[in-house]
Amino acid sequence: MEQEFYKGLAQRVRDLADRADPFTRRRLLKLAESYDAKGGRAGQASQRAERPLPVPRIPPT
Repeated sequence: MEQEFYKGLAQRVRDLADRADPFTRRRLLKLAESYDAKGGRAGQASQRAERPLPVPRIPPT
């Protein structure tokens, strides 16, 4: 039962990370990995890839 609790927390944190800014996303994904480790899924936590940062737009001069 405790494994399901941490699995659910990890999924909720990942859902939040999908909508967060890049800095917060990295922190939330690390938190989700720690929840996965507590829930016994340490190997599967690293399967989710982090999205790359967007390329900054430089206005033409």
